[in-house]
Amino acid sequence: MRVVAGGEQFGVLNFNGFTDAYVKLVFVKPELGLTPPYDEVALREQLPPEDWPVRRTYTLRWVDHAAQQLAIDFVVHGDEGIAAPWARSARPGDTFVATGSGGAYAPDPAADWHLFIGDESALPAIGAALEALPADARGLAYLQVTDESGRYEIAGPVGIRQTWVTGPASQPDVLAQNVAAGPWLEGRVQVFAHGERESMKAVRALLKERGVPREDLSLSGYWAYGRTEDRFQAEKREPIGKIPD
Repeated sequence: MRVVAGGEQFGVLNFNGFTDAYVKLVFVKPELGLTPPYDEVALREQLPPEDWPVRRTYTLRWVDHAAQQLAIDFVVHGDEGIAAPWARSARPGDTFVATGSGGAYAPDPAADWHLFIGDESALPAIGAALEALPADARGLAYLQVTDESGRYEIAGPVGIRQTWVTGPASQPDVLAQNVAAGPWLEGRVQVFAHGERESMKAVRALLKERGVPREDLSLSGYWAYGRTEDRFQAEKREPIGKIPD
């Protein structure tokens, strides 16, 4: 589900030029009758924990500075979650609260080729990166979706071969196995690999075997299977939440 938004508050966000730029969406219970912007510190002091604001992280699919608009893609799984059901029911004129943006990656034009690896959560960032590449860019993109219905067209240079991989997030080796079985181009590679945490651990192990230097690698877990974002963020400080360098 793609939501396009804009307006007079567009310039408040700090757009940084990274192709993996992301924002934090802030949700509060509608029944509380609160009007944005929210003082989250004050609300946490005044409200019981079950009524605290909730944050969810989403990549900006594209930003149009001239039109002062941005787009965010949501993966919707029925009524599950907070952000996706909101996106599904959003209508013209609705408002939302976002902070940011963050990000740290953009394609390096000096790289000989590019390798993109990601699941549905990473498709917006991969799509933005592909669109930012020059027409003569070379490389490979491995894009995982749960089933064939999740596939959609992503524009990019003809020299970037897109391979769509089908498999559930409960099978964390799917992406790594496909990359291992595929070709490996010559020259210096720049890698963008993001998605489910255990899947990215398997990808990281493979890239270490291939000798990819850490400085040519943007890799992290965007989420963890069976976890809410709150639990996922908390686990980043625990051994289970760390992806080895």
